Amino acid sequence: IDGDDPGQQVVLDRLLDLLLVSALRAAFTSTTEMPKWYAASADPIVGSALRLMHERAGEPWTVTSLASTVGVSRAHLSRRFHDLVGEPPMTFLTAWRMALAADRLLEPDTTVTAVSALVGYTSPFTFSTAFKRHYGTSPRSYRRAHSA
Repeated sequence: IDGDDPGQQVVLDRLLDLLLVSALRAAFTSTTEMPKWYAASADPIVGSALRLMHERAGEPWTVTSLASTVGVSRAHLSRRFHDLVGEPPMTFLTAWRMALAADRLLEPDTTVTAVSALVGYTSPFTFSTAFKRHYGTSPRSYRRAHSA
């Protein structure tokens, strides 16, 4: 850990990633209170949809486009997603986008416009409205309150 060999920081970063993932896996599998989305990620249909939403949050997803991408009908994806995750796909996607946005807003040089585009909003105004509906405060107020 104290070494300064070439690539040391990369090794430490990956080690931290490994430890974090291992700890989360252990915590989620050793409790009956694991998040529903975590258990649903093992499902071939819902897991694929979750991975798409997590990896490509900025895409203009609809239930129809998600269902088409994972190879099932819109109704089947909606029903299965709700049964396993406990909420509709678009509700989950919105919450995921807002969580990503909240994290990015804490980066000092990131603008609200850049964050809105990153999480799939075509306008910073519609993003700000959605963010305020979700967190009860504007993106700028959130940044000020959580950066201090």
